[in-house]
Amino acid sequence: MKQKLTPTHTFQLIDEILAQQSVNLLSLNPQKTLITSFAELENLIAEQNTDIQIITTIQATIENIVRTQLQNFPENIFWDFDFLVSSMLRQALNADEGAIPFLKVFGEKMVCLTEMFGNKTEIRFRYVHDFMYGFDWARWVQKEPQKRAHIEPFSLLFLDYLLAKGKELLQRINHGQIVSYKLCETGYRNPFTFSREPEDEYRLLTYLAEEQLIPVAVWNWNASPVWNKPFQEMRQQLALKLNIQPQKR
Repeated sequence: MKQKLTPTHTFQLIDEILAQQSVNLLSLNPQKTLITSFAELENLIAEQNTDIQIITTIQATIENIVRTQLQNFPENIFWDFDFLVSSMLRQALNADEGAIPFLKVFGEKMVCLTEMFGNKTEIRFRYVHDFMYGFDWARWVQKEPQKRAHIEPFSLLFLDYLLAKGKELLQRINHGQIVSYKLCETGYRNPFTFSREPEDEYRLLTYLAEEQLIPVAVWNWNASPVWNKPFQEMRQQLALKLNIQPQKR
């Protein structure tokens, strides 16, 4: 007989947490408006794995990540999680150290990363979009494609790189060595030259998604991450095309 998750460990609880916070759960999927619910993602997990301990650990890990995003990125716009969940499940099932130890390390790194780059530290980024939708990963792969093209966007290796980058960024901010990451009028840092006010961010990213210029289609459980397109340049060009104003510093 198949074990059932207890109510405290269901993925529906994550949907309820988001509903309590009145989050508008927008997806970047050009074919739909709202994200895949976490209750639906639970069904996709169960198709590939029925080990109750692994499922409850995945649920607890995702719940921690979602709570941390809500606390540190309260103005985040797009909330797709499908590919992140499928990636962590696949990596867990293939991990040499075993699924549960992998998931615990993965969860710790994701929480640290979210806290480090959010509104509670000096970095103060406004959205998780650049990380979740693979822009950071694609830029990193492009620097050394022979070594990095096979490394997943949500691999521990890439998470470690971002954690090291975050520490370095905090040091540079504390020493006044930041030029392109200066605080904007909004109180957030924006390394881009164009505005990333919510209405501008929404317009630009939805346009990029329609043009298939998102490196990681996180709304797709079976996404194939793409690194070898000039995402940064095209983002700049489209910001001009859409008449998005320069960022006020």
